[in-house]
Amino acid sequence: MTKALDHYRLLGRSGLRVSPLSLGTMTFGSDWGWGADEAEARRIFDTYVDRGGNFIDTANRYTEGTSERFIGAFAGGRRDSLVIATKYTLPMQPRDPNSGGNHRKSMVRSVEDSLKRLGTDYIDLLYLHAWDNTTPVEEVLRAMDDLVRAGKVLYLGLSDLPAWQVSRMQAIADLRGWSPLVALQIEYSLIERTGERDLVPMAAEMGLGVIPWSPLASGVLAGKYSRADLGPQPEGSAAEGTRRDVAAGNGSLTERGLVIADTVKDIASELGCSPSQVALAWTLLNPAVTAPIIGARTLGQLQDNLGALDLALDDAHRTRLDTVSAIELGFPHTFLARPMTKAIMTGDVRIENRRHA
Repeated sequence: MTKALDHYRLLGRSGLRVSPLSLGTMTFGSDWGWGADEAEARRIFDTYVDRGGNFIDTANRYTEGTSERFIGAFAGGRRDSLVIATKYTLPMQPRDPNSGGNHRKSMVRSVEDSLKRLGTDYIDLLYLHAWDNTTPVEEVLRAMDDLVRAGKVLYLGLSDLPAWQVSRMQAIADLRGWSPLVALQIEYSLIERTGERDLVPMAAEMGLGVIPWSPLASGVLAGKYSRADLGPQPEGSAAEGTRRDVAAGNGSLTERGLVIADTVKDIASELGCSPSQVALAWTLLNPAVTAPIIGARTLGQLQDNLGALDLALDDAHRTRLDTVSAIELGFPHTFLARPMTKAIMTGDVRIENRRHA
């Protein structure tokens, strides 16, 4: 079990060393009405880095650019010791049809603007933020490779897109000798486990480290909400509502989600720790996961989250968590796992598959 932020892990197929918990900075800045102000954001940042953390996560539009500006100011003279990841895709100028999207023009413009806000001349890890379903993958991959060759970006990743598209893009990059993809950012938590069907095993097979976002399911697994908070899902963006609206809009604040959160709270009570620590510790058990992203609005929340690195869940606790949050894998996974299917496929032959033990 990882015990500290400075017990680093390799990111995907790369040799890049990153901390086992990534500092999410979507909460840096009050532009959206619920984030940390500059002074508190600096305390969070400094505490994370002083404890050995080096993996910082942001995006071009987080708090309308304030997040990147804060990171640039906070990094100061220690920038080269940090692994700063940012994302492109989201439009900064909604009336300009090319200010967002996955295409080359959007990518290059976003990277140049991010470099200015971050006050640096290179980005350690650039993600495509979300699949727009309009841009040819060759355009994305070649534009990314050009940025790597220019020295403006060092490593590449993807976020929020289908598993078949990720594997296709990685195969094309390999075949054409373009820069490979080394990270996959997806929503993954006890409440959102559907990535286990294809995204997570695909990432492990194709050499991408999984970076879960919202491992606390927008605070539901931290015990922030009760059944009194249940209601219709709001419309609009994260910038237009409360944190409760974000949790509901993400699909985390549901009756099922609260049942899972109840089990998390019970186990936390038994272990004498916080529910957040239990939920994060469970996520860290998955060998495909490199570093869940923890997003804190206060220093106290950060310190509590970091305690997950010291928590060991035994087999009984893990079984309870796995059971209450279980999902149906669906076809073809359930079909291939059936005894009848296995009998038809292999008969009496016994095969030990050490690659997928």
